[in-house]
Amino acid sequence: MKKKILILATALFFLLFNGFLYVTLTMRLGNNYSGTSQLKMVDVGKFLPFEEDSELARTVSSLHFTNEDDLPVLDGAAALVPVYASVIDNIYPEGCVTYEGDVFSDDNYYGENFADDSVMQYQNTIRGFDALVDGSVDLFFTAHPSKEQMQSATEKGVELEIVPVGLEAFVFFVNSKNPVDNLSVEQIRGIYRGQINNWQEVGGPNRTIDPILRIKGSGSQTMMEKFMEGDMITKRDPLDVFGASIGYSFRYYLSGMIANDNVKMLSVNGVYPNAENIKNGSYPISANFYVVYRKDNNNKNVKRLVDWLLSEEGQTMIEGCGYVGLK
Repeated sequence: MKKKILILATALFFLLFNGFLYVTLTMRLGNNYSGTSQLKMVDVGKFLPFEEDSELARTVSSLHFTNEDDLPVLDGAAALVPVYASVIDNIYPEGCVTYEGDVFSDDNYYGENFADDSVMQYQNTIRGFDALVDGSVDLFFTAHPSKEQMQSATEKGVELEIVPVGLEAFVFFVNSKNPVDNLSVEQIRGIYRGQINNWQEVGGPNRTIDPILRIKGSGSQTMMEKFMEGDMITKRDPLDVFGASIGYSFRYYLSGMIANDNVKMLSVNGVYPNAENIKNGSYPISANFYVVYRKDNNNKNVKRLVDWLLSEEGQTMIEGCGYVGLK
């Protein structure tokens, strides 16, 4: 009899314990409008110059380099790979993009294996900016460099030319099942200052807000720090994992390059971040993106490329990539 009672008690304990886990973990995590933190890496293989199926803007260019020219080496942030890859595809000679082992591979962390002599590199914001300062890269496509990056260049005695070449929206996104579609600038700042902690406070469900943070020195994190005016949380509460996420990035990176049906961009102050609203200035968090080069770079083709990017042809190409031109 005692043995049967013990068996029943043990079974009841495990039933209650599993029920507790389901209610507190599985059910909440399965229906918490999260999943925004797991952005995929950029598939660089989709943006390789001179490949027939590449997703590049193949537009008219009156500027053409040959193998006899001193070809500038281009690198950039993940969000701007389509831009500088399209520059190479439109202007550079075939054969100048080379790979270790002679074949493109996506086996390493960033999905690239560009050879040292390749005019296209993909080292992302942090490593790529360092390469620009050190002189192994001629032109770097990026959001505005951070204060720390500018200071690092100054400490190395390097002066930089920073030229705006296009416009992009800085966006906030949530899980597509989250009923919240719009936040005000002040609500977003309240969330990222730890003053608003539940979606219910901004018209959403009764769920804790899980504010996702990005890597220090990345283009999106630098832009976020500027938007937050230097006053924002620096770490997340571990318990926020049980809540519903919000994240931030750049518009085309999110909607065009790593298109993910599970997330949606939010309107800000009632304005959705599409190309039209960026152009007309109604979306409140638009920013330039830039091409950066060392002032002491004596390769004349660097300035020729920058001038072309600012020309009507260059701006047409930038818009063909899915971004917004300056004009």
